[in-house]
Formats: sequence, structure tokens, C-alpha cells
Amino acid sequence: MNLEKSSEDQAFANEVRAFLDENLPEEKRYEYTSIEHSEKDVMLWWHEKLAAKGWLVPAWPSAFGGPGWTLGQRYIFQQECQKAGAPQISIFGPLMVGPVIYTFGSAAQKERFLPGIEKGTELWCQGYSEPGAGSDLASLKTRADRNGDAYIVNGQKIWTTQAHWADWIFCLVRTDWDVKAQEGISFLLIDMKTPGIEVRPIVSIDGLHHLNEVYFTDVRVPIENLVGEENKGWTYAKFLLEHERGGIANTAESRAKLDRLRQMASSQTSFSEPLIEDPSFANRLSDLEIRLAALEITEARALSAPGDSFDAVKLALPLKLLGTQLQQDIADLCVELVGYGATPSHYEAPKAAQSNQPSLFEAGPKLVQSQFFGRASTIYGGTSEIQKNIMTKIVLQV
Repeated sequence: MNLEKSSEDQAFANEVRAFLDENLPEEKRYEYTSIEHSEKDVMLWWHEKLAAKGWLVPAWPSAFGGPGWTLGQRYIFQQECQKAGAPQISIFGPLMVGPVIYTFGSAAQKERFLPGIEKGTELWCQGYSEPGAGSDLASLKTRADRNGDAYIVNGQKIWTTQAHWADWIFCLVRTDWDVKAQEGISFLLIDMKTPGIEVRPIVSIDGLHHLNEVYFTDVRVPIENLVGEENKGWTYAKFLLEHERGGIANTAESRAKLDRLRQMASSQTSFSEPLIEDPSFANRLSDLEIRLAALEITEARALSAPGDSFDAVKLALPLKLLGTQLQQDIADLCVELVGYGATPSHYEAPKAAQSNQPSLFEAGPKLVQSQFFGRASTIYGGTSEIQKNIMTKIVLQV
């Protein structure tokens, strides 16, 4: 299979690079980690830039305001953004609930919610996990009881990323307790300003606040905010998870980090020689590069499938499983590279000689923070163990 870009794809890549060069100043680019992307003001600034170009919702068809890109173009766009150190967008609207709404939502829901997501003016969060209902999501206990023209929601969600910023939450709730667990779940869109909602921060091991607990106490949700049919929410949830898992592999970000790791190892010395010349370190770096290349080829095969389509479930599972483990291994080697430079210091760290790049003393703490942040990557979107179980079922059905 030819993995080289076609002339059309190369022209598209050039267009994306030109846009990034024009709209992404150096001070807004990130060198080491996606941690800084947790800055809300930077994220919203980048939302505005992309929305003005019509690129904030890259996976959306043109019929709903998206660019109508092929899978290959979306992949190239992601690669170029990662190479340039572009801020991340808030994925919950554009990549997760947006496709659910335009696929299963009512005409009124599409008219009400899609423009705000497309323009980046309304932020969303995901109300899935609960205490005791993470990977076993069907055991969720948050309930929605019908009361006239509304549902009354009571319960708790946890690990809710960006809930403290969000305008809306898409939420799985139990609407029937007398059927099989997966059959009694519904999918609601809930305004975060509704009385009875309380958001409590969770500061994770990386020292940042991006996670939250969300409590619902007699929260009144209009019946028109039910997506699709009552008790069919499990179907919509699985559809959404396919979109989420497919992006979690994040090969473009891993490629950017590995390139940066090799660059740092070529300048960092172990005794008198650059660390890249140490056989043990070089072997480990090469192993990561080989694994990433294999992952990129897997994506490329899917993207070049006839008709520009593929079975999202079968692709997303191995990419998520292998990609997240690779992310963690890259982060581990980055921290080993900087050594004692990873420890916090109380003096101003010097810049690298004859370079505008931060020194390893400056980079180290951020790399450790990124390592801590990435410990959850093999958990969110379904744990690695869950992915293996699902893959086994698929194989046995073949």
C-alpha cells in the first residue's frame, strides 16, 4: 500500500499549514504537552479562529455546517495541528454530542444546538461515569422520572471533564428500572444553569482542575431535551463512544512528542556523549518509533479503504488500546530523559545555550505533569481490559 500523500492531500496539507502560520502565533503554540490546553481562554480563542474558517467541526458533513472532509483530510488536519503545537479544542461538542444530535436528534434539537457547537459559543461536558459505574456504564444509577412535560433528574456523575466551564451536559440517565440494564437508559441534554445542579472540583494528581463531580437534585429537564426515543440511550451512547475511542489513539500528538523527544535526546548529554548515542536509550526510543509507525499504518489502511469508510468499532478498539499505552510509554521515557531536571526547582532555570527553546530544567516539570495526566488514558473511553474483552467477542463472532 502506498502511504505517500496524493497531490490532492498534499495541497490540502499545504492549505492547513498556511492557515496555521497565519493564525497561530508562536506564543500560542505548545512545545511539550497538551496540559496547557486546559486554559479556557486559549481554548475559546482557538475555537473562534477555527469556527471563522469553518474548521471547528472537522468530522461533520457539509449538510450540518461541517467542511465535509474525507477521513484522510481529517487525519491530515489533526497531524498538522499537532505538529504546529495548536491548542486543543473542547471535544465534547464538536466530536461527541454534535454527531449524536445530527444523527438521532429532532429537527428542533438540530436547529437549537448545532449552530452553537459549530461556532464554539456553547461548551459541553459528558455525564457518563458515576461512582460505581465507569467501564460498567450500564450499572448507572442517576435517574430521570417523568413528570408531565419534564423529567426530574437525581443522582451523581464523576470525572466530568470541563463541567466547571460547560454550558450544557449530555447525560445518560435511567428511565426504566424493570428491564435489562442497557434497555432502561435515556440520553438527555441538560442546561448546566438549571437549579439543582452542583459542580464540585476534583484536582487530579497532575495538580490541575479539569475534572469534576456533578450532583443533580430534583433537576427539571424539558421533555424536548430527550434525544431520540426514551430507553434507547444505550444505542446513542455506543455510537458516541465509537467517535470518542477513535480519537483517543492520538497518533498525531504521539508523533509530535516522539520527534521532540529525539530532538531533546540529541542535545542532552550522559557524561560526555549525547543521550541519543547511549545504546540502551536509543533502543527504547527506536522501539517507540516502530510501534508508532505500525499504529500510523493501521490508521492509513483504514483511511484508504474503498468508499472512504470502515467499521468504526473494529478500528477504534485496537487503536485506542495500543495508542494509549504508547502515549504512556512515550511520557515515561520523556521523564527519564530529563532525570533530575524533572524535579521542581526554586531558581530561574537557564535557557538552552544558543537556543530559544526552554532548557530541560524548564521542560522537566511539564513533562512530569504530562506523564501524570496521561495515566488516565488507558481508562477513559473504556479501560484497556474492556477493549480486550470486546475485541475477543468480535474475533469469536468471525
